[in-house]
Amino acid sequence: MKKKIVPAIIAIALIFIILVIAGGISIIERFSYSKERMNPSEYFGITDDSSVAVVLQDELIDIKAKLIDGTYYMSIDDIYSIIDQRFYVDNNEQLLIYTTADDIVKNPIGTQTYIRYGEEKSADYAISKIDGDKLYIALDYVKMFVNFSYQTYAEPNRMQLRTQWGTRQSVMVKKDSAVRYRGGVKSEILKDVAKGEQLTVLEELDDWTKVKTEDCYIGYIEKKAISSALTEEEIATTDADIAEYTTVHKDYKINMGWHAIYSVSGNDTFDEVVNGTGTMSIISPTWFSIADNNGSIRSFASESYVNKAHGRNMEVWAMVDNFNAADVSTLEIMSYTSKREQLVSNLMSYVAQYNLDGLNLDFEQLPSEAVPHYVEFIRELSVACRKAGIVLSVNNYPPQGGSNYNLKEQGVVCDYVIMMGYDEHWAGCDEAGSVASIGYVEQGISMILDQGVPADKLINAIPFYTRLWKTNGSEVSSEALGMNTASEFIANNSITTTWDDATCQNYGEMQKDGTLYQIWLEDKESIETKLTIMNKYGLAGVAQWQLGMEDKDIWSVIDSFVKNGN
Repeated sequence: MKKKIVPAIIAIALIFIILVIAGGISIIERFSYSKERMNPSEYFGITDDSSVAVVLQDELIDIKAKLIDGTYYMSIDDIYSIIDQRFYVDNNEQLLIYTTADDIVKNPIGTQTYIRYGEEKSADYAISKIDGDKLYIALDYVKMFVNFSYQTYAEPNRMQLRTQWGTRQSVMVKKDSAVRYRGGVKSEILKDVAKGEQLTVLEELDDWTKVKTEDCYIGYIEKKAISSALTEEEIATTDADIAEYTTVHKDYKINMGWHAIYSVSGNDTFDEVVNGTGTMSIISPTWFSIADNNGSIRSFASESYVNKAHGRNMEVWAMVDNFNAADVSTLEIMSYTSKREQLVSNLMSYVAQYNLDGLNLDFEQLPSEAVPHYVEFIRELSVACRKAGIVLSVNNYPPQGGSNYNLKEQGVVCDYVIMMGYDEHWAGCDEAGSVASIGYVEQGISMILDQGVPADKLINAIPFYTRLWKTNGSEVSSEALGMNTASEFIANNSITTTWDDATCQNYGEMQKDGTLYQIWLEDKESIETKLTIMNKYGLAGVAQWQLGMEDKDIWSVIDSFVKNGN
């Protein structure tokens, strides 16, 4: 019996020992540190020798730079995305352009040369390159105009790119350790770090800290391997040698009226339209229109008109439009640098000839492909206006209609941005409605401010007209009426009007011969409500379309807004 028990005990003991050993091995494997390493090229997404990974601030992004002949480049689209949107490409004349507050800098694409302040200069590298179907710009050239920094590292190629600065948390490595891909001892090693090395803290976890190494690896390190975090102030890059944008800013509320002039003889109505206009300090005659696709201008300008205005202490901001000549393509003119230059030159000749105080751009119905070229035209015209010391203002639709001519950029380069706060319902609408309900106006103002236009640069334009709507079955039509004509229509047809809280306008309607007539009036009450909203947002002032259509009594309301801010 004893002989049988002993082998059994031995067997059980062996099994126990095996289990203990297996368990120990499992525990060791579970808590031991992995020595597996992640391939650096795989981590940074590098597939060829010219690709350069980009860490923007503290994030490894999908964008790749390029290393070509020892120079670092980035595609124009990626520059737009993360660095600056002011570079402009003229594909017709093969030019790369950067417009500053006081200069238009040009680089013939593919060359080392550029023109700055009228002088030809040369870089030590090709400033721009076309690779495949993409245009690349040397980052050292970009740094001439934009404050950002980049540091590069090799094997694999990568860069730290910084466009923002603030404070950061940093720690010191207390003992030789490793930064791992994820927070855990089994995660692959990204990089060994030595005692004394400094790391940037990105996120605190329980036992691990997400960090960035000085050479752009972003991963995790055990907390026990690092010191306590210290807060450091980052030093902003200020290398760019560019003039700051300055603007003409009036120290009073703008009160501007558009004077619609359709021929030279229209200038003779100046006294008629300005008499009784109270505090109106600026008049904008509709003098200039693009006449052809080469930048020529049709002009109704008058020296005596300007002299009369100046005699009344009024400034003249002549309007320039793109819709009063047949067969003119705004896209054609705007997309050629030479044609934009000709247009600017012609306009500034008129400015000098007639002693104008400002220009007012009213470019409408632009196709989407023309918008970037138009914005560049605004930049370039702003340089000329700034040098001449005159005001540049630009008219815009309310943005809820979908049209946006880069309002944020206009808010930087222009002196005033004008919202044409009307045509909520216009002549071609198949639905009757207000020309400028209070909700429409306020929403437009709010949206423009949200897009970055400063309140002290934003002017809201109010209508001196309304629309009489006629609906007969499915047929809807309208006609524009001035304030007095609208009042006469109401009186002659004994229409009772009531205040409409939704639009903040007096509304009237009648049925006659099977036709429904509807009108939302622009009058002292509706205009006063709009001015109150404008005062609420602290806007720069008011403009009116168009002089001659108003009831002269309206000027007392506008005067109150201009003088007292309410």
